[in-house]
Amino acid sequence: MYVRKRRRPVSEINVVPYIDVMLVLLIIFMVTAPLVTQGVKVDLPKAEAQPLEEESKPPLVASVDAKGQYFLNVGDSQQEPMSAVDLATLVAAHLQVEPGTPVVVKGDGAVAYSQVVQLMVLLQRAGAPSVGLMTTPPEG
Repeated sequence: MYVRKRRRPVSEINVVPYIDVMLVLLIIFMVTAPLVTQGVKVDLPKAEAQPLEEESKPPLVASVDAKGQYFLNVGDSQQEPMSAVDLATLVAAHLQVEPGTPVVVKGDGAVAYSQVVQLMVLLQRAGAPSVGLMTTPPEG
């Protein structure tokens, strides 16, 4: 007579497939992160400044390019060139829906200083409590 032993079920989780999935996702994010750019291509002025503290809300980025055209970027969404009135209307509407959203001006280094100031005044009239300026750090 042959006595058969009963096997007990294994109560351990096999984590190898989870590690494989995690590594694949890591590679995908590393490859796609440099491809995701936000906003309009402008040559920012170079200045030494402290970076802003990380906010929980994505900032409103109002851009003015070298041609003097206005753009508004909310998070990752990019808009087409717009008039000053349309930009002010969109900023006011967004700030009414989400008050406390940071507002930043991204002005091309070749644009006239007066256009950047006009954009800042426009944003303050639209209800932005404070407006920051975006720069790139100097090389070297």
